[in-house]
Amino acid sequence: MSTGFANEVASLGEIGLHHESKIDSVIWLHQNGAPSSMDLFDYKPYLHEMDGQDIPEHFLQGVTTSSAGGIGKLYVDPKRTWKQYGKSQAWFSDLLPNLAECADDMTFLRSCKTVGATHSISILKMNTGELRPGRPSLGAWVSYALGSRNSDLPPYVVMYNRTQPRAGTPNWSAGFLPAMHQGTAFLPGESPILYLQRPDLVSTAQQHSALSFLKEFDSKNPNYQYDTELQARLRTFGLAERMQQAAAQVVDVKNENEETKQLYGIDDPISGSYGQVLLRARRLVENGVRFVHVISGHPEGDASIVDWDAHSNLPKNHTVMAGMVDKPIAGLIKDLKARGLLERTLVVWAQEFGRTPWGESGNGRDHNPYGYTQWMAGGGLKKGFSYGATDEIGLNILDPNTAVDTYDLHATVLHLMGLDHMKTTFVHNNRAERPTVNFGKVVHDVLI
Repeated sequence: MSTGFANEVASLGEIGLHHESKIDSVIWLHQNGAPSSMDLFDYKPYLHEMDGQDIPEHFLQGVTTSSAGGIGKLYVDPKRTWKQYGKSQAWFSDLLPNLAECADDMTFLRSCKTVGATHSISILKMNTGELRPGRPSLGAWVSYALGSRNSDLPPYVVMYNRTQPRAGTPNWSAGFLPAMHQGTAFLPGESPILYLQRPDLVSTAQQHSALSFLKEFDSKNPNYQYDTELQARLRTFGLAERMQQAAAQVVDVKNENEETKQLYGIDDPISGSYGQVLLRARRLVENGVRFVHVISGHPEGDASIVDWDAHSNLPKNHTVMAGMVDKPIAGLIKDLKARGLLERTLVVWAQEFGRTPWGESGNGRDHNPYGYTQWMAGGGLKKGFSYGATDEIGLNILDPNTAVDTYDLHATVLHLMGLDHMKTTFVHNNRAERPTVNFGKVVHDVLI
């Protein structure tokens, strides 16, 4: 590698490991819009028995509704069928036939909860631990604490197919951390990184000389050591120079063989765009990116379906959205496993909240922060294992002692990366800030 500006590592990490890490990288799969657990992988026989009836009053203690329509009749999609898979005998609906094949690699958190029942608020909490913009995202904390594993690529990358989530860029912000730790957003499509090629009339030597002069000039500014925005800009210029050589090959999926492309569903118009993003995610962690934040957008076709948010016509919405993510996510797990990467990678299915067991607008579901399922797969976890449960209709957590809040999920992810969430701190306004604020516990019961 050349000396000077281009040799500067993106980040050395300010904290380092607190204990032995179980994983090197995280692929954070945000299912934008919040799917219904009880229509995917949380089978509720009693709900099926009670379809079309009023909710027994004892299920509603402590529950408030967020929609003008209030509480409707219990609802079940009449077309859904369910089967158990693997040695773990985990339940999956017919919407997820490919992911069901990975049942014994998955660790279910069936007692998740959050606060807030509007997308922008709960999405920010899911990604940053705060209900308002301004705090660092989980990926930014990882970048700050551990730094880069590959100086030619960003430590924290954000990708999506077709649409960003509600609340936008604050979901991958560095907040009050040094600006260099914010997520680097890659665009959807064939060319995710803009301006990766130098202008035709600028040589490699000319570009390098100009960047070296810029660094020398700005570093003499007396405020340089305090101006994290300026430091981040200069480091970004250096990273961009290195990425011109390395990143183009990493993000280019064209050279993957046809079998791999089919594994991710890239040949299908419904799953193709999301599959391309997840194949790119595998290539990024394979090349040392620590945190890949993937937001589910929507497939080509029906413009009425833009995410998982199914307040009406849930059968149509979830058929399309599950068709988009099922094969690519299963392909990602299988591909990581076949390459020996799954044991050092953590795949997380995350969502802002769950859905209600009652119907809204006839055949939709409202927002539910009281109890829902998320899952993980990868290193350091008990595989084919389920933790916690919701009640018989999937509305509320069955045992409050097993509740998994956003803070708990963040604490567990950081623990697997070798970080103690209570010791990962940054002084801001004379206060030692932590990724989980002052909350959170590691869910040790899911760890090996």
